[in-house]
Amino acid sequence: MPLEVDIIALDADDTLWHNEPVFKAVQERFRELLAPYHDAEWIEQRLIETEKRNLRHFGYGVKGFTLSMIETAIELTEGRISGSDLQRILDWGREMLEHPVELLDGAADAVRELAERHRLMLVTKGDLYDQESKLARSGLGDYFSAVEIVTEKDARCYRMLTARHGVEPRRFLMAGNSLRSDVLPVLEIGGVGVHIPYPLTCSFEVVDEEDLRGREFVRLESIRELPALLRSGV
Repeated sequence: MPLEVDIIALDADDTLWHNEPVFKAVQERFRELLAPYHDAEWIEQRLIETEKRNLRHFGYGVKGFTLSMIETAIELTEGRISGSDLQRILDWGREMLEHPVELLDGAADAVRELAERHRLMLVTKGDLYDQESKLARSGLGDYFSAVEIVTEKDARCYRMLTARHGVEPRRFLMAGNSLRSDVLPVLEIGGVGVHIPYPLTCSFEVVDEEDLRGREFVRLESIRELPALLRSGV
C-alpha cells in the first residue's frame, strides 16, 4: 500500500539545489585573506563560533554569514584589517547571493512527479529574500502549494506548520539532507522523516550518533528515489 501522507515537505538547500559548496568556497577565500594573521584551523574555528553566536541576531543565510566574516576578521586582526579587505568580504557576500542555482541531479524530475500525485510544501531556513530568489530561479516554484521560510526547524516549528496547514503530524512527511533539521524534529512530533544525505554538511547541522539511537526514519541515496518510496510505502 502507498504511504499515507497528506503533505510532502521538501528542504531546499542541498536537497533540491547545491548550496554548501558555495559557502565552503568563500570560507577558503576567507582563510587565505587572514592567513598573514593566523593559521587556517584557528580562523575556521573562530568563524564558526562567531556564526553560532550570531544566529539569534542574524539567522541563517548569506547575509548573516557575511556579517560574521566581517566581525571575525576585525577580531582576529585586532582591528588592523583594511577597508579594501572588508569591501572584498562584502563583495563575496554579493557574489553568493547572485550565484546561479544549480539543481541536484534528478531533483526537477522528482519534484514534477511528486507534484502530480501529492501536495508539496517547501520548508527551508534562511533569509526570506535569498530563499525566495533561489526558488524563483530554480524553476520549481509552481510545483509547491505552500512555501515556508522559517528561522529554525525544530519540533515547535513543525507543530505550527502542521496545524496551520491542517494536517495530522502522522500524515506529514519531511525529506531533506539534514538529520538535525529535516528528520529528528519531524520524528519528535510523530511525522515521517526521510534523510537524503549530501556530501557536505554544515557544522550547525551535525548530530551525534547517540541522537539517532532508537529513531526510525528512511534514508535514500538520491531524491530520485523519493517518488518510488511514496508509491511503494516505507
